[in-house]
Amino acid sequence: MPTITDERRAIIREIICDILELEDDEVTDTSLFIDDHGADSLRAIEILASLEKEFGITIEQSELSEMVNLERVYKVVAEAPGR
Repeated sequence: MPTITDERRAIIREIICDILELEDDEVTDTSLFIDDHGADSLRAIEILASLEKEFGITIEQSELSEMVNLERVYKVVAEAPGR
């Protein structure tokens, strides 16, 4: 399984906290965006687009259902094709 650097983890956390309008300490690697933080599908798409832009990667729309928490987002980003 591909790994992801601590620097990328920090950037991903920052993007997600900004989009979900949460403080850093409110989000854990396993807290669920929808159930624990009230995210909706529009915010999920915004997260996906921001990650693609930030890292120059392509994330398939079908991966949205996998991106339920930070842990899963790290995995999707690590496996995404791009630079």
